[in-house]
Amino acid sequence: MIKTFLLQAFSIPSDSMQNTLQRGDRVLVDKLTPWFGSTPERGEVVVFQDPGGWLDGPEVSENFIQKSLSFIGLMPSANDKDLIKRVIATGGDTVACEEGGQVTVNGRTLDESSYLFPGNIPCERDGFGPVKVPEGRLWVMGDHRQDSLDSRYHQQLPGKGTISEEDVVGRAVVIGWPPNRWSTLAVPDAYDQNLSAAGAATPAALGLLGALPIVLVRRRRLLRADQGD
Repeated sequence: MIKTFLLQAFSIPSDSMQNTLQRGDRVLVDKLTPWFGSTPERGEVVVFQDPGGWLDGPEVSENFIQKSLSFIGLMPSANDKDLIKRVIATGGDTVACEEGGQVTVNGRTLDESSYLFPGNIPCERDGFGPVKVPEGRLWVMGDHRQDSLDSRYHQQLPGKGTISEEDVVGRAVVIGWPPNRWSTLAVPDAYDQNLSAAGAATPAALGLLGALPIVLVRRRRLLRADQGD
């Protein structure tokens, strides 16, 4: 079946993404971008299907309107097992967090103060890692860390806490309802820094290159001194 709508509305069922998203908010999810091969990026809020073992619950009865809207793709089925979290790390990244500390991606500290639920510490009770995220997979976490069963709590499953990019339905781009909550869901500035594995190694590499001329000069001086003796 071909879904005709490129934006789909999802209702937030829990408090795991507070204060970014509140229970009962309706977000519009961009389903177009993944169709063109773009992959989720760090900092994006994404909706994804349960990879298996993240959600449990009985089937829910739907009325005719719900079934119709679900059929054409305007809204998800009440029985779709979808979750919404923030992408913290992508394939190839190494992510970690010490208990009571801050999340690091490829050794770089991630400043999450702009979106974490007030009073939350990135890893107040449950440290993790380091975890090397496999290619094609994502490490996701809720903004309300003390009320989110995210990647941290599913490391015993086959994906070891990560989800497949293929399970991503799309990126949440706008809070559309209620009207007083309307806002876009931009990627936080914290993710503007170079968090890639290669980028994390760059300062050390530059330090070695910078030290090389000094070493050569010292060796020349030592040779001259020896010749003078």
